[in-house]
Amino acid sequence: MGTKRRPATEAEARALASSVRLRILRLCLDQALTNKEIADRLGANPATTLHHVRKLVETGFLAAEPSRPGPRGSTEIPYRATGKSWQMDVRESGVTGGRSAMLDAFLEEVRLVDIEEASFTRLGLRLTPEGHAELLERLQEVFDDFCYRQPPPGGKAYSLFFALHRDVSRDA
Repeated sequence: MGTKRRPATEAEARALASSVRLRILRLCLDQALTNKEIADRLGANPATTLHHVRKLVETGFLAAEPSRPGPRGSTEIPYRATGKSWQMDVRESGVTGGRSAMLDAFLEEVRLVDIEEASFTRLGLRLTPEGHAELLERLQEVFDDFCYRQPPPGGKAYSLFFALHRDVSRDA
């Protein structure tokens, strides 16, 4: 799309080719969460979640914040998403599964909301290559504008999923 993103390394692309990891990044986007908190929100085993958290830390998508006291004298490490995934392009990495992971993460997340409260729009278009490029560029400008804004105090969390695909059923 419009903004130039740097190519992802193979390790970075592999880290993003998991719907669980994409969901973890979304959970830690604007608040730091411990591994246990992440596991609880995902309804997952903490050991499995820790494997994913470590992979995201190792590749720079999550950053550990200062440790804090936990229950019964334990120490907890909260993690926050770095925003790095927004700045890269995984298409040239040679790693497959990234696109399906993104779709799977979206479907898993949207199943958690009251479908009547979600906003959906479908639009059928016919575009020239130039029109296709213009549409992507203009949408990217909007996405970038909102992505880089500071979250307002008291703002509610929203997620946006965008898919532009060939409508093969109409060109049969």
